Amino acid sequence: MIVRNERLRMLILCSMFAAITAVLAQVEIPLPIVPISGQTLAVGLAATILGSRYGAISMVCYVALGAVGLPVFAEMKAGFSVLFGPTGGYIFGFILTALVTGFILEKTSFTLKMGMIANTVGMIVTLLMGTIQLKLVLDFSWSEALAVGAYPFIVVGLIKAFLASWIGITVRRRLVQANMLQLKQDIDA
Repeated sequence: MIVRNERLRMLILCSMFAAITAVLAQVEIPLPIVPISGQTLAVGLAATILGSRYGAISMVCYVALGAVGLPVFAEMKAGFSVLFGPTGGYIFGFILTALVTGFILEKTSFTLKMGMIANTVGMIVTLLMGTIQLKLVLDFSWSEALAVGAYPFIVVGLIKAFLASWIGITVRRRLVQANMLQLKQDIDA
């Protein structure tokens, strides 16, 4: 019974992070093709706080909400046209980013230093997946795709990686202390 209650708590947290991602997606700086939004900060927070499995589940929920038509993506957009359009690679990349970021933290330690490393790697995963789809959908050369889809986001991405690490590690520690978040090995038992 305890394990089932804990899994339910984790799924509720996943749902909350899907909602947080939807809200932060609306915080943006518009650019011509790919806007800078708060989505990636939310992805980093989900992975840092929830870990790999549940961070990825929260992003699957987020992508699913947008796929079925709820306007959760940047600029209140939704649907398969967004997912398979120029910016869809970033959105699909959120799932892998959460998985990779959380995995690095679980295999090392939930510290600010490791959080920064993990979230920076996660940023690279998001930018890589986004740039690949941008190149394919818009038939860009690699240099054009990188110039539009990756380079403009590196500095802001590093700032978001730091914020996700700092806020995420702090919140995670407090949730564990309050017994609202169990360590991964406790949940899997």
